[in-house]
Formats: sequence, structure tokens, C-alpha cells
Amino acid sequence: MNRSPERELENRWFRTVSDLFATSFDAFLFDMDGTILNSIAAAERVWGAWAWKFGLNPEVFLPTIHGRRASETISSLGLPDVDSEAEAAAITQAEIDEIKGVIPINGAGRFLSSLPSHRWAVVTSAPAALANRRIEAAGLPSPTTIVTAEDVQRGKPAPDCFILAAERLSVNPARCLVFEDAEAGITAATKAGCQVVVITETHKQHMGGDHPQIVNYERIKPKIVDGGLGLLRI
Repeated sequence: MNRSPERELENRWFRTVSDLFATSFDAFLFDMDGTILNSIAAAERVWGAWAWKFGLNPEVFLPTIHGRRASETISSLGLPDVDSEAEAAAITQAEIDEIKGVIPINGAGRFLSSLPSHRWAVVTSAPAALANRRIEAAGLPSPTTIVTAEDVQRGKPAPDCFILAAERLSVNPARCLVFEDAEAGITAATKAGCQVVVITETHKQHMGGDHPQIVNYERIKPKIVDGGLGLLRI
């Protein structure tokens, strides 16, 4: 019997994530933008205006801003006579002021609210003030543990942020499941020794790679397994 391409894709998805649903973890670590909330519209308004100011093509530049610290994004451009730290501070303030369109990823609020507070953390490349502002704007629960841009010397794709989050939760990074959406974050989590699941709700096309992928949190819920955490389909 011939199967539709859609059915084959669904079957491949379930085979890919089957091990994920059979595994227990000590903690869940969540990236923020694109993973538990969607701030793309707000971020691209701010960064788009900045790109035009410096003669950059927003269509080419904007896809590069996700998952990295603002100062590192700017410094990587090699623009002459540009203070990357000062420009990043100005962009951060503009993003704090611009929260229209910041919304939760579907199911994220319910999922996070179901987790024990000492078993999860947010690990973001955003500064603390911006992270807290966006989490509040999206109506998501405030994390007890959060790692932000100020907490590490090297941002994603370096593994430091995820290693620090595991340390703050008193768990081994290898026993953490990281929820990510961007290549820089996926690389950082993998280097830290964490397991990774990719959230794809904000993606325009299917991502490559070997990590299991789920659209959002609508079809999953957390479960407590012998003091640890697991995932259940719903």
C-alpha cells in the first residue's frame, strides 16, 4: 500500500522521537526566543531599523540575529568605527520598549507551569532585563533559574550557558534535555553534553540535523519519573 509523503514524514517523526519519550532527565533547559515565546515580529522591527541605519540588507541580515548575543552579532559584522557594546545596549533598550506581538509558543505556558520549579531553567542569549520583559509580556511563568547574556563570558554557540544552568540546578548536563530552535543554541547544548529537542513552530521550513523535532508543546506534557522528568504524548 502506498503511503502519502505526509504520512511518511509523520512516521519518520515518531521513530525519531521514540527514544526521547522513553528517556528520563534530571532537568529541562529552555532557550527563550523561538522556543517558549515568539518575539520575531518585535525583534525584527528593531533590528531591521538598525540594519537600514548601517546600510545592511535586512532580508540578508535578519536571519543571522537569532540565538546569539547582540554584541557578538554586531561585532561579527566588522563594521568600521562601531562600538558593538554601545550599539547592543541601544538595541536591547529598544527591544525592551517594543513588546507588541510577543506571544507564547503554543502550549508553552501550560507545559512550563506543570514543571517543578527546581527542575527547569531558561537559558537565553538575551540580557536579563529583556528576557524578563519578554517572558512577562508572553504571559509565561517566571523561571526560578535563568541564565542570561550577563552570566557568561562566551555566548552561544559556546556551551558555557548550558553548563552553568545545569550547575545552578545541581544536575549533570548529560542528564538535561535542552529545548532549542536555533543552530547556535543547538550547537551550544550539544557541546555541553546535553540532549536536544528542536521546537519548530517559528520555522518556515523543516530543519535538518539528527535531533528530534516537535512543533510546539500542544501534544506533549511533562511526567515525573523516579524523581526525574520525562515526556508524555497527549
